[in-house]
Amino acid sequence: MHPMLNIAVRAARNAGKVILRACENMSQVETSQKGSNDFVTNVDKEAEMVIRDTILKAYPEHAIVGEELGHTDGKQADYLWVIDPLDGTTNFIKGIPHFAISIALKVKGRVEQAVVYDPIRDELFTASRGQGAQLNSKRIRVTKSNELAGSVLATGFPFKQKHHLDAYTEAFKALFIQTTDIRRAGSAALDMAYVAAGRIDGFYEIGLKPWDTAAGELLIKEAGGMLMDFAGGANYNNSGNIVCGAPKLCQAIVKEIRPVLTESLLK
Repeated sequence: MHPMLNIAVRAARNAGKVILRACENMSQVETSQKGSNDFVTNVDKEAEMVIRDTILKAYPEHAIVGEELGHTDGKQADYLWVIDPLDGTTNFIKGIPHFAISIALKVKGRVEQAVVYDPIRDELFTASRGQGAQLNSKRIRVTKSNELAGSVLATGFPFKQKHHLDAYTEAFKALFIQTTDIRRAGSAALDMAYVAAGRIDGFYEIGLKPWDTAAGELLIKEAGGMLMDFAGGANYNNSGNIVCGAPKLCQAIVKEIRPVLTESLLK
């Protein structure tokens, strides 16, 4: 295992311990609202602090950006760690056991190391650029699904951007008619890890943030998959609008949804 991936794994497991301890005593969890339908807990913040401490102990000059604690500059700015300490906070608050820790390392803007860790199931998804993707050290691949017929997709509702609901609903209808079924589980990081592992065929969502997708991006690419925006281009990191899965399936998803989406979603 690459030494920097090893540190990412250690950081994710340390954060997992914080989250699992909190699961045993939910009465101690403090929740606040940081935006429309956007919640944060003391556990998110504590988990991110543990991740940051683990990384900075090994690489004190690296930069870090996290969902809860923002951006920390480093002398070696070419190295940027991108952290979501608890992706699926609403699930966590409600006691739904489906959430994950996402950690990615970008080197000169390109994701080189990735970890998505599900502490409930003790499932560790990892990838190093050029080395493939693994689940608990076993190689994983995206499915060979090339068409919507027979496929199972995952999605996320635009709960923070409800002004896109009509366009989203039309896209959902266009896909749902063609597929076997569509899932909405509440953690984009796990949805993308599941695509990489071949558990679901494809995934699409509106308005994701870099910490939601950075680790999943490398997992999917190293598992033989592709990512694109809703217009079929590569602007998904800027727009936050993402489609991923086997290459031909991604193209089939875009072909169905592009005609019903608004201009703002196709940028």
